[in-house]
Amino acid sequence: MTSTEPHRANDGTKVKLSDIAKQTGYSLATVSKALNGKGDISETARQAIDKVLKESGYVRRVSPTRRQRTIEVVFKDFETIWALEVLRGIIREAKPHDINVMVAESGDRQHPDPSWIEGIIERQPIGAILVFSNLTDRERGMFQSYNIPFVVFDPSGNPALDDLSVQADNWMGGVIATRHLLELGHKRIGIITGPDEMLCSRARLDGYSAALAERGIPSSPELIAEGDFTTPGGYEGAKALLEDERNRPTAIFAGSDLQAMGVYEAARQLKIRIPEDLSVIGFDDIQTAAYMGPALTTVRQPLQDMASTAARMIIDTTERRKIQKRVILSTSLVVRDSTQRLARAKDQ
Repeated sequence: MTSTEPHRANDGTKVKLSDIAKQTGYSLATVSKALNGKGDISETARQAIDKVLKESGYVRRVSPTRRQRTIEVVFKDFETIWALEVLRGIIREAKPHDINVMVAESGDRQHPDPSWIEGIIERQPIGAILVFSNLTDRERGMFQSYNIPFVVFDPSGNPALDDLSVQADNWMGGVIATRHLLELGHKRIGIITGPDEMLCSRARLDGYSAALAERGIPSSPELIAEGDFTTPGGYEGAKALLEDERNRPTAIFAGSDLQAMGVYEAARQLKIRIPEDLSVIGFDDIQTAAYMGPALTTVRQPLQDMASTAARMIIDTTERRKIQKRVILSTSLVVRDSTQRLARAKDQ
């Protein structure tokens, strides 16, 4: 619990919670609840108390026995190879520092469950990594008040200016994937995106459109299917793109390798050969991509490096090192066997 004894502000002066109560007009009990992140006070009271706390330079003291050498990672779910790649990268960076990693499944792609936010305040890790998630101002303030740094990994939207974040260059990834297919002679290129509300999905789609525009090819709504970065989503998107035999694309850019797996299954059911009849390119370069039949051409998103960077940002913050708040890592093309040059007859 937070002590009600005098604390020293950043300038060395003593600050009492009773003084904070007098300045805000709230009771000592209400001030204490705000300090401890309790949910049974109004948001107006919490914001008013936090404002005075910051102005006074008050810093919460955390008992050394409470601060755990742990980084918490929150996923929407932990059912995919993609999530395992992220976890491997975090562990790779944390292990040499004798830091444990705790995994939680919570909320959805845009926001963790509120109960997890309250739980992390109680557990007092050295930091948290939020996969895809964005926070409300209240939740952000709770992390800041308890000096728990957090990193948004592959943010679903534009992170706040003061948030730490790590992501790949999704726009350029979309460009290089589409350019590769164009260079092979494909002009009718389908794309299966991720959810429209996700920043990385929109960036990959924008890159796809930009590469087409370079060749004077307009984006066609009939060649765009929205997916959800899962294998079933890729299957459904591919079925929608491929079911009309006369208007099928000759190539598909799947917004993730998991979706590319779904494209493979849809093509198999429709007796479409890859790459002879349909070139397929994915995004991520998860471990299984090289072992698909045929081996998947894909855009490599350096997931483990991104995850290691996120963990390093937490460690550097706790050790008071200067860090870059927003990190964007490069993507690159990995050419394998699932793409080939379009036969001249099809190019007419």
